[in-house]
This record gives sequence, C-alpha cells and structure tokens, in this order.
Amino acid sequence: MKIKKIVDEIKLESKDKDIMRFISTHPDEDHIHGLKYLDDKINIKNFYCVSNEATKSEETEDFKHYCNLRDNKSKAFYIYKGCIRCWLNNDNEKRYGSSRIEILWPIIDNEDYKNELLNAKNGKSPNNISPIIKYSLENGVTALWFGDLENTFMEKIKNLIELPKADIIFAPHHGRHSGKIPSEWMKNMDPKIVVIGEAPSEKINYLSNYNTITQNTAGNILFDCSMGIVDVYVSNKNYSVNFLQNKGKVDKYGSKYIGTFKV
Repeated sequence: MKIKKIVDEIKLESKDKDIMRFISTHPDEDHIHGLKYLDDKINIKNFYCVSNEATKSEETEDFKHYCNLRDNKSKAFYIYKGCIRCWLNNDNEKRYGSSRIEILWPIIDNEDYKNELLNAKNGKSPNNISPIIKYSLENGVTALWFGDLENTFMEKIKNLIELPKADIIFAPHHGRHSGKIPSEWMKNMDPKIVVIGEAPSEKINYLSNYNTITQNTAGNILFDCSMGIVDVYVSNKNYSVNFLQNKGKVDKYGSKYIGTFKV
C-alpha cells in the first residue's frame, strides 16, 4: 500500500525528532489525500493553511479531516504574506534558528483574493486560495511553491509581489498550461530547476527554456540540500538529465542519484 510506505518512511526518518508542522496549500483531494491516515499515525501538532471556509458538494473523509484541522483553534495557524511565527521564520529565546519558511502570498485584503475565498466557500475550485511559500537554507538553496494557482489569477496579482531569485520552483497546478507562471515572475526567479508535477502530458507546459524534472517520468524526487549544493535523487532508476553535474554520489533513500547543482 503506497500510502503506508510513505508514512512509514516519514516515521522512520523522524524517529529522533518531532515533526511539528504540516503545511496545506489548499483542500483539493489530490493535495490532501491520506491526510486522516497521516494524522492518525504521526499526530499533526501544527496545521498551517490560509484562513478559509472552503466547502465541497461531496465531502471525502480527508476533506472532513482537513476542515477539522483547519478549524481547530489549538492546532491551526493561518498563513499570509509576511506572517511571523517562532520556529517558522523567527528565532526565540529557547531556540536559535528557524525553519526559514516565508509566506509571500496571500495579501489577505486583496479584492481578487477575497473573491477566490468566496468562490471556495461556495463550493467552487479552491485553487486560487493557494499561498506562495518560500524555503531557504542559509548559504544554500532557495525553493518556491505555488500550490495550484492558475495563470489567470497570477496575471491579476503579478504586480503586487516581487518574487526572489530561486534555485528550485515547483510549477503551479502540476505544471499545466493553466498554471503557467507570468513571464515577469519567471524572469525575476530565474530558476535552475523547475519541477513539473504529475499531470496529463497533453496539458503540461514543458517550459523548454528551463531545466525541468517531470514527475511523470522521474517518479518521486528528493533534493538533498546542503551548504552551496543540492544532490538530486529520483525513484525511476532509468531516469537521467544532462544539466546536472555528476559528483559520483551513491544511490540512497531507495532512489537513483542523477546529479548535483550549485546554489
């Protein structure tokens, strides 16, 4: 059972440490499937999402569980542009260092965003309530996630936020044409690698001007990030790319090493 294998790996890798934070971009089933099973096994202590009242005409077990976590005052923390929280992106007196996670969107008083919240509340697609999330490692990688933001919505907000240079970006809406990132944002980010998610091939924007790794063929992707470099591993043992440096690393994590890039 694939879900059991994934959760067992999470439990194994975290056996000597606590997993304190679960971040949800939006409550579509392909982004929350298995949430209840995961929570039952690891006990999610902090649930991060945008403040919303999304509904569904047909509620799955995982959507109901999402709503329970979302509305749980002791577990939920609502994210928005510039939000600050100890250990997320702010040091405190008990612990030096943070997870270096920054929220670049949403601006919660933006009218277009509020309209998308209303659409989600009325049972329409919650894609455009997705946040933009930045992770950075000191003297290392910068990565950006966009959830399932759609091109039409990003075009509306593109002048409201300035995106930083990024080494890795995860293409919105699984890399579909409908999630095409505005050219102004792509120019600013100038990513070294774009990860294209699992979407039907005929709907994918393959971004021929950028180095890409496509999950449809690569399978699971693991970025092993350290100071100045990132080692890349994939689950498909036959997958390869020509834009990474071969540093002779051994396969691990049950995956194939396909190369390294500098950041």
